[in-house]
Amino acid sequence: MSKQLSHLPPSDWKQMTLGNICECVLGGTPSTENPMFWGGTIPWMASGDVHLRRIHDVPGRITETGLRCSNATLINPPAVAVGLAGQGKTRGTVALILCSLSTNQSIALLRANGSDLRTDYLFHNLDRRYEELRARSSGGGRGGLSKAILEAVPIDLPPINEQQRISNILDTLDTAIRETEALIDKLKAVKQGLLHDLLTRGIDANGQLRPPQSEAPQLYKASPLGWIPREWEVVKLGAVLSELGQGWSPDCPSEPAGVGEWGVLKTTSVVWEGYNEEENKQLPVPFKPRPDLEVKSDDILITRAGPKSRVGVVVHVPSTRPQLMISDKIYRLRLLSSEVPAYFALALSAGYMQSAISRTVSGMAESQTNISQGVIKGLAILRPIREEQHAIVAHAQAFDERLRAEALILSKLQAQKNGLMDDLLTGRVRVTPMLESVQRTAEPTEA
Repeated sequence: MSKQLSHLPPSDWKQMTLGNICECVLGGTPSTENPMFWGGTIPWMASGDVHLRRIHDVPGRITETGLRCSNATLINPPAVAVGLAGQGKTRGTVALILCSLSTNQSIALLRANGSDLRTDYLFHNLDRRYEELRARSSGGGRGGLSKAILEAVPIDLPPINEQQRISNILDTLDTAIRETEALIDKLKAVKQGLLHDLLTRGIDANGQLRPPQSEAPQLYKASPLGWIPREWEVVKLGAVLSELGQGWSPDCPSEPAGVGEWGVLKTTSVVWEGYNEEENKQLPVPFKPRPDLEVKSDDILITRAGPKSRVGVVVHVPSTRPQLMISDKIYRLRLLSSEVPAYFALALSAGYMQSAISRTVSGMAESQTNISQGVIKGLAILRPIREEQHAIVAHAQAFDERLRAEALILSKLQAQKNGLMDDLLTGRVRVTPMLESVQRTAEPTEA
């Protein structure tokens, strides 16, 4: 049950049900067999659109005829959309509707009466009660929501002016969260371009990216992999390896290894976001550990078997706890002391390398593919001099630090919002004089 219902609201708050203070409108879907019903000018919201959260437009369109010949109803904003059906995350998810639209039958639109309840406050209130809404579904929580179920949902109502102030605070945080998310997405896109430049143009003696080949052809030479800096060479990966091995996959329980215990890394320890030592399974007592398979700092790990989308994933291990072994589905690469492992991990993740790996993946089924050791050793890879390898890694890591800093800001904003939702929407903390302080702390970082 939601915390909203387990906390006694302040004495000046009222408890009502949504049916007493909201209009609830269900949607409908015109026949898909009649082309005259589709492709018009009326926005039509499908169930998946509810995850857009704040709806200014939707991709679907129906015609005036489709609207008249179905149960769809055109509703003016503002309203709150509630997902009604489905075993996935859609059921119980809410969105704030900020444009005129119609919906399918799996979405209910709630419009507050404005005198007792504001629509923006309703959105924040129901957003916090996602699990409760799903639990209220018919069929013991496994079915769906209905108009009758929604209209019976109780809601604690502060005075209307306090609803506005609460909504303003949460809207301010939502804006900061959305802008930080957008900045992170932008930085991720910039990172892809930066990595491409670093891994094809490199860093010159002044610590700057070399100009492109089209601008400074004298700095480049032709190679089997295209134009590359004159100081670079193309080598087979096997030529810079001191060791290439794969691990062991005994039957292990799902629990991770504790301190002082041996564990076997799962393939989910090797993801594009980086090495995750927590993704391991405890080695059962009857099995003897194999220290020769233990992961060490500066190892490069590559997933070698599994679904095609998960084969060829590369991570550099900057550091790791002891007593973790690689599994049979992971290759461990160790380089000659003359090379920089973090650079080669970056190079193996580059687009041209991933394309080369993808072309060599074998296996009859999409879910059961693998890469051979011979393929790994035979990969052609770009090799700058050691000093430049270090410089390329430093530039990439500096950008990763920026991304991690923004991710931390986002995490703090989300935690702040969750805490304020619990406090403000239950009346545990009254809103005044909180608005100005929240607006100050939620100011987003500039790109």
